[in-house]
Amino acid sequence: MGADIKKLRVRIRSIDSTLHLTKAMGLVASSKIRRANEAMNAANSYIEAADEMIARLTEDPVCRRSPYLRESEGKRLRLIVIAGDRGLAGGYNNGIFRTVRDMELPEDTEIIPIGKKACDRYGEGYISAETFTYEEADELAETLCRDFAEGKFDRAAVVSTEYINLMSQQPMITELLPLSCEKPENQTEEKSGGEEASFVYEPSESEILESFIPQYIAASIIARVRESFASEVSARRVAMDSAGKNAKQMIDDLQLEYNRARQAIITQEITEIVAGAGE
Repeated sequence: MGADIKKLRVRIRSIDSTLHLTKAMGLVASSKIRRANEAMNAANSYIEAADEMIARLTEDPVCRRSPYLRESEGKRLRLIVIAGDRGLAGGYNNGIFRTVRDMELPEDTEIIPIGKKACDRYGEGYISAETFTYEEADELAETLCRDFAEGKFDRAAVVSTEYINLMSQQPMITELLPLSCEKPENQTEEKSGGEEASFVYEPSESEILESFIPQYIAASIIARVRESFASEVSARRVAMDSAGKNAKQMIDDLQLEYNRARQAIITQEITEIVAGAGE
């Protein structure tokens, strides 16, 4: 019985140590959530405006002949995979890796990982999703656009995480290249009063499109990274809260078991003393 009490004490101390760890990680995640959401919202706002600009430019027949709008029957794919820098974030990283696995990628697919967990799984890439910079996104976008225009691959996409709310995030796939000519659903077609909006482009639409596309691709990449990081810290906050509640419940259960075992020992000792005194 004494050995059982010792084991219970060790388990209680171990779980209490885990509880302190989950609290600390939860606090760190909480401190990053506001900043991560601000960065995500700013990047997404820029992308919404850029989507409208791309849609307007590609209305021009000359722009539609751009190499960046070229459709190909080839299957050569460059896939950017964005995962977290750390674990302990619920199903965040596993959701990304499961999505990539379920895509049934062609054998010659080139994966470009962003985030330590993605780099660990797929090889060299951009180590940190948290500190990934626009300069890194711009360099990656320039390479993608140049190689795509030269026909070195047929399609580029991003596997990232969509932020729905603090409690919910889900993997998503975003096509980067070739560009889509579809108009965003929220694009405004007319000015107030029913007049059709008109624009004058200097230089030509095609020149603006060609120079703007690498910036647009860079902004798309950085937006997906920012949204993925916001999803990661939110998922970690929720996971740590859940782990903390479970740890507290386990400690309560073990403490009850410990008290019962200790009471049983005391009762046994009293019985032995009484029995010895009766002799």
